Amino acid sequence: MYYHLELAIEFHPALFMLLSPRLDRLLLVCGCSSLPHYFTSATTAFFTDSDTSSDEAQPGDQLDASCILQDKDLLRKSHDEGTTGLLVLDLIDRGSLEADPTLYNKLLNRCTQLAKLKEGRIVHAHFLNSMFKHYLVIQNTILNMYAKCGSLVEARKVFDEMPTKDMVTWTALITGYSQNDRPQDALVLFPQMLRLGLKPNHFTFSSLLKAAGAGPTDRDGRQIHAFCIKYGYDSNVYVGSSLVDMYARCGHMNGARFVFDGLVSKNEVSWNALIAGHARKGEGEDALLLFWKMQRDDFKPTHFTYSSVFSACASTGALEQGKWVHAHMIKLGGKLIAFVGNTLLDMYAKSGCIEDARKVFDRLVKRDLVSWNSMLTACAQHGLGKETVDRFEEMLKIGIEPNAITFLCVLTSCSHAGLLDKGQYYFELMKKYKVEPEVAHYVTIVDLLGRAGLLDCAERFIREMPIEPTAAVWGALLGACRMHKNMELGTYAAERVFELDPHDSGPHVLLSNIYASAGRWCDVAKVRKMMKESGVKKEPACSWVEIENAVHMFVANDDAHPQREEIHKMWEKTSAKIKEIGYVPDTSHVLLFVDQQDREAKLQYHSEKLALAFALLKTPPGSTIRIKKNIRVCGTTGSIGINT
Repeated sequence: MYYHLELAIEFHPALFMLLSPRLDRLLLVCGCSSLPHYFTSATTAFFTDSDTSSDEAQPGDQLDASCILQDKDLLRKSHDEGTTGLLVLDLIDRGSLEADPTLYNKLLNRCTQLAKLKEGRIVHAHFLNSMFKHYLVIQNTILNMYAKCGSLVEARKVFDEMPTKDMVTWTALITGYSQNDRPQDALVLFPQMLRLGLKPNHFTFSSLLKAAGAGPTDRDGRQIHAFCIKYGYDSNVYVGSSLVDMYARCGHMNGARFVFDGLVSKNEVSWNALIAGHARKGEGEDALLLFWKMQRDDFKPTHFTYSSVFSACASTGALEQGKWVHAHMIKLGGKLIAFVGNTLLDMYAKSGCIEDARKVFDRLVKRDLVSWNSMLTACAQHGLGKETVDRFEEMLKIGIEPNAITFLCVLTSCSHAGLLDKGQYYFELMKKYKVEPEVAHYVTIVDLLGRAGLLDCAERFIREMPIEPTAAVWGALLGACRMHKNMELGTYAAERVFELDPHDSGPHVLLSNIYASAGRWCDVAKVRKMMKESGVKKEPACSWVEIENAVHMFVANDDAHPQREEIHKMWEKTSAKIKEIGYVPDTSHVLLFVDQQDREAKLQYHSEKLALAFALLKTPPGSTIRIKKNIRVCGTTGSIGINT
């Protein structure tokens, strides 16, 4: 089948820069070897709808006139003085190219795709001087361009100046606010839109639900959900996925599961939203179960799925299952892109596998700032102060600028490794990179000075802080006083903490430890009485250990485990063995005025000791045992080293 195409195009010299590679084919088909500098061509040729992938023109090729301006050429710069800066617009101004609404839309959409805000402003200004400046469709495209490029002030200005607004206009601004962390501004627009009698669509509801999911509760989300039902969009797969995500982000997993189960049609987004919700709440087992079920229902995991599952495994200590999921991703050909690699690295680091974390970092397709921060955090968690510093210096050399999180990782590592001079140097280095210290950075410096025994310097640093010290800052000094048994300064720091955060149990426990170490049992009793009267309760310690792809949890003096007798016997046997080779329990952590034997009994069945005993029962000799705990490891267990 042949098409007759008559070309009557006036060419300007600058237009040749915009022509696609098909220009050569046009010349060939037209039987021309060259074109004059500036001419009008009226040529008749025959083209067909056959394959045009060949570089050479074939008789019967179909040539659409729109191929003259390809997307990649739309934003080509003009180098002539006194021009707009964009070649296409200059050609329009010279009369060499006819403007139409479609061309403006293409230009603006290209600016949006490439996040070219400067070029978008140029097109906007040119459009305002055109005969199409009242076209609502193009005004909506301009609004969308500013919103997608993050310029919400300009987006709002365009919105306010539009004489006519339709549902697309309102949805564009709602989406812009929602995607740029302005959820309340997005939600406020919805009732205004309804009062004008405009009917929302699935794009409107998806953006509103994203905004509602950023709130502290699901109150706004439930109201939007009701409107979804009213307008019949609750069964829409995209709105349904957004509903699942909204409830999950608000921590209402029952609501998320209810919506998910009621979806007639599910997609990868709805599965990912539910899995991510469980992962964020630390419900790793539920996230993993959904991961397997997702595949049984013939849905292929995406990068977002893997990222959430790795996060879930990290939170529960399910290392073996995390390794299996990692292998599964490799088998399916999944690339180790940055945001997936970052969560995978974090999983290995939190599970004690620093070598595997290093391998993941080294194999990342592209390392972004988050990748470097994740690796620095991993090194800091494992007490690798020198490696943290070396990697940080390497990061600076290749031109990646650190942010507040980067410096927090480095300062924490310096504190734990006792790198006093380095820590102080990096704290001052924050000024060079225009990173304003936050409370957490001041806490690490107090901790750094405190661990080094410079308690007076730490106190002076607190008093000279440019911001008001928080409970966390005084708490860091209190912890250092407990370490160095400085009762006077520790008492003062504790009093400051009690004033700022009277309901935190941690400082009460630390002060009790200081008094107990000094044998001041009356003061210990006073602190306990203060806790009781204030309603402060110590967070119960929990420990987890993974055995044969199952995670087992223990609490102190756990009598609920079905194998409690075997576990207790194993710990008693282990305790006797390590005492034979010189282990002495640190009973200063026991806060009761009792004799040595009773104190040791109090320490006998701490949660991590029960987890360790259970692991010794269930794993073969030579196995590595990894135990996770919700609070610090007790001093008695932390001093034990066992080779199984």
